[in-house]
Amino acid sequence: MASTQHVLLSPAELAYLHASLSLTPPIRPDGRTRTQFRPLVAETGILPGANGSARICFADGTEAIVGVKAEVERTQSRHDDETVYVEGAANNGGDGDAETKEDSRTGDSSWAEMTVEIPGLRDDDSGTAFLAAMLSEALLADGEFARRLWINRRFHWKLYLDIILISPPLSYPLPLLSLTTHLALLSTRLPRLQSEGDEDPFFDDDWAAAPHLFPRPTTTTPTHRPPITLLVMAVGDSIIFDPSKEELAVADVALAVSVSGDRSEPGEGGAGRKLRLLSIRTIDPPSRLTPPGVANAANSAYGAGNGAPQKMAEARTAEAEAAAEEGVWRAPRGGAKRAVLGALVQKVLEAGGVVDEVLDALEGVDLG
Repeated sequence: MASTQHVLLSPAELAYLHASLSLTPPIRPDGRTRTQFRPLVAETGILPGANGSARICFADGTEAIVGVKAEVERTQSRHDDETVYVEGAANNGGDGDAETKEDSRTGDSSWAEMTVEIPGLRDDDSGTAFLAAMLSEALLADGEFARRLWINRRFHWKLYLDIILISPPLSYPLPLLSLTTHLALLSTRLPRLQSEGDEDPFFDDDWAAAPHLFPRPTTTTPTHRPPITLLVMAVGDSIIFDPSKEELAVADVALAVSVSGDRSEPGEGGAGRKLRLLSIRTIDPPSRLTPPGVANAANSAYGAGNGAPQKMAEARTAEAEAAAEEGVWRAPRGGAKRAVLGALVQKVLEAGGVVDEVLDALEGVDLG
């Protein structure tokens, strides 16, 4: 499952795939354009006992389910907090006090707990832990999500996000898990609060009146949306979104870019949406572990080296890696250039681009 999963392709096949993806426009194995995502099927409300749930299945059969459960938890007071809670004090202030109270809402990263389960892997596997860390990092990056879990100064919501990959991963599963988590959070509802101030919270029993954790955008108030994490890679001068496992096997560099799109007003095609960059993670592609190809001129099977002294295997390997010949596969070495990383991020944040297209498609899913 890890990003370094091996691909059963020969050096000749890797060289051909790399050359095809380096063209302008690139020729992808499945016929997609460079910015085209794999077709998917999405639905919400599949787990009746959860506050929110979603399921997304890619066309290749990879499927993920996310369930969100919420419970009320008492907020632990900090050692340096000298606030004294007086009954009824929260209702004695004017509008200025209400505004100050709204601004004083703070959350904590411990209010959201996320677990990722991958078939065939332990819960404490490094790959599973890395996926959970990247998803949590994007969700809690700006602190807005944790503030939404604030009830009053004494209580808060504790959210449990269970992310399950149903089928064995046929490609790097981070985008699938991120999109499913995004959709599950959009469908999450919390019971309507009826208590006031800092008293013990009690809620409305009418589930139909429960508001969404992320309300729909209106013309008067901007709306924060949960983040999504996209996988983008570069092969030569080509920038490719949503790469498959075979395409990652020849990637020069791969990035996991997390963004959020806040709506200031309803619209389509990215209108009224402001994209914000939350986090960037480099993904170690399996291309760095692939064996290099050998040119015919240096291949003993084609008569090279007959009558010449036998070279040491280490020297021959170093010479093959140092030589650059067209049509012979060479695994990428070293780090990525800053210009390439900047071009990848700029392409992700492009207005009306791939991110807007994905977010518009997710907003079109019926949340029930």
